[in-house]
Amino acid sequence: MFKRILIANRGEIACRIIKTAKKMGIQTVAVYSEADTNSLHVKLADKAIYIGHSPSTQSYLNQKSIINAVKISGADAVHPGYGFLSENTDFAARLEKLGITFIGPSSYAIKMMGDKIEAKKIAKKAGVNIVPGYMGAIKNDRDAVRIASKIGYPIMLKAAAGGGGKGMRVVRSSEEMKQAFSSTTNEAKNNFSDERTFIEKFIENPRHIEIQLLGDKHGNYVCVGERECSIQRHHQKVIEEAPSPFIDERTRKKMYAQAVALAKEVKYFSAGTIEYIVDPKKNFYFLEMNTRLQVEHPVTELVSGVDLVEQMIRVAAGERLQLKQKDIKLNGWAFESRIYAEDPSSGFLPSTGRVYTYKEPQATEGVRVDTGIYEGGEVSMFYDAMISKLCSYGADRNEAITKMKNALSQYVIRGISHNISFLQAIYNSERFVKGDLSTNFIEEEFKGGFTGAVLNDEQSAVILCATVFIFLTDAKRAASVSGQLRGRCRAIGTRWVINLDGKNYPVTVRPIEDGYKITFENRRFYITSKWVLGSKLFPCKVNGQQYNLQVEYVMGGFDLRFMGSTVRAAVFTPRAAELTKFVKISNGKDIQPDLIANIAGLIVDIKVKEGDKVVKGQPLVVIEAMKMENVFFSQIDGRVSKIHVNSKEVIANGDTIISIEAD
Repeated sequence: MFKRILIANRGEIACRIIKTAKKMGIQTVAVYSEADTNSLHVKLADKAIYIGHSPSTQSYLNQKSIINAVKISGADAVHPGYGFLSENTDFAARLEKLGITFIGPSSYAIKMMGDKIEAKKIAKKAGVNIVPGYMGAIKNDRDAVRIASKIGYPIMLKAAAGGGGKGMRVVRSSEEMKQAFSSTTNEAKNNFSDERTFIEKFIENPRHIEIQLLGDKHGNYVCVGERECSIQRHHQKVIEEAPSPFIDERTRKKMYAQAVALAKEVKYFSAGTIEYIVDPKKNFYFLEMNTRLQVEHPVTELVSGVDLVEQMIRVAAGERLQLKQKDIKLNGWAFESRIYAEDPSSGFLPSTGRVYTYKEPQATEGVRVDTGIYEGGEVSMFYDAMISKLCSYGADRNEAITKMKNALSQYVIRGISHNISFLQAIYNSERFVKGDLSTNFIEEEFKGGFTGAVLNDEQSAVILCATVFIFLTDAKRAASVSGQLRGRCRAIGTRWVINLDGKNYPVTVRPIEDGYKITFENRRFYITSKWVLGSKLFPCKVNGQQYNLQVEYVMGGFDLRFMGSTVRAAVFTPRAAELTKFVKISNGKDIQPDLIANIAGLIVDIKVKEGDKVVKGQPLVVIEAMKMENVFFSQIDGRVSKIHVNSKEVIANGDTIISIEAD
């Protein structure tokens, strides 16, 4: 067995690998860029080596720097995690040549499966079902239009060396092709150093289901269940679960058989994932093979009891798999939610900066958090936007959903935007609970984008009660300070008006032990809590039911986050409430004529010149952040009066990019 492993990665996956290595008694070496000097994986490893400047091309994709780090550290094996060099044929081959073990498959298998064009040809030869398409590389956007017209729209543009949702675009018409082809090739080049793309038919309303495979160097194979990965946004997985609520045992065995056939064709060993798209009639088609550990591997570990990282290490060391197919039993149900640094209410734009509050859910049975973030750490513009992975496990699907919803409500992150409210909205969706899923789920359920979940009557009542409790707790504290708010304590028990998002709700409040009885519209609510003033997490019981809300103080009140929605709350006396109708309150969403950056990133393309006329919805600029291209559009009709930035310039959040004079 290896004595020391170097982890050629960062963030949560580096931390995850360190955890298993320590369990196995193996020393770990971290590598880090300038931006990651104080990152969690650096702190957890036995040793850490600096490998270059912040951009990934100068650090985590710099093979020379990483191989030098291997030599300096004396590591006898390298685990690549996922992303970066995990599926880089040249990197694996260089390690093989140097006699350093790559904890993954052979460079030959990576090459065969990593090239999506060649992979489909091999899959077809192995008897695996494949999606119709054009298996050659696309030269330019005109070539793409010609080929797509023959196949028939909609089509999918995909990076030949791609993976992880990067370098993928659905194209529904020839008019969309130029921008889609440009963005796909740029992302492919930036993420995989290979700008080749290919085209395949886009299958409408499919499920995305993948099979987890394990193979050793002695020709033994097992499949460790399937994962349902249909909840995606822009082809980036958001929620995964195991097993799939759609796949029956007969279909599972067929998928297993084709997965093993493909693995044998390329003499595959280590952990690998065969991804399929599955139509409503359970017909399945090979999508790609990921020759690495998947982001979503924890859900498989939870339902199977198999440590996939440990198996990868043992296989790389030459050990035979101790598992037989009959040993693989899938018990219970598991979910994974990807916590991203992004703002769902602003088109999911990436969010960067310092994390000044970070509190994970309580460590209870059936809850697992894999993270690379800590309080006081920083989310960098140079890397992927994922903060952590939150997993839940239950005896059945409903129990796992309940545990996930409770854990999400306890997660407290401040300083950056995140997608927890969006995840909560998905888990509260009736369609999701029923298991009625497809890769179009998010697009169909949130057609106008995400502005917050719609609260039902019960949830609104909980927010109202929480507002009363928080306000009166603060009032009691203020009244106890010498010379402050005399008589406020005597006022508790009188009438108040609760203002939620601008709408007034008259209530009557009476104190009870550890809380209040609140009367509203002839209904009675009893709220109790042990909440400590100033805490951002507000746990409470309303009419005996346990809830968790999050509190953020703002001018004139506070924001309450609950069940995927954020509500601006304030409390007034009846007289003060009467006067609020004369006050105009901005909702902060007024349209701005100028284009202001709300992310930090690199200017990739400026699509207009000074003096140009523009119309609302016209693309103005492309900004690369966290390895993804983001197109920004004009909010108004007008004329470009000034361009404040240059192409290839790095900008900060809040910078003015383009000034526009409105028509």
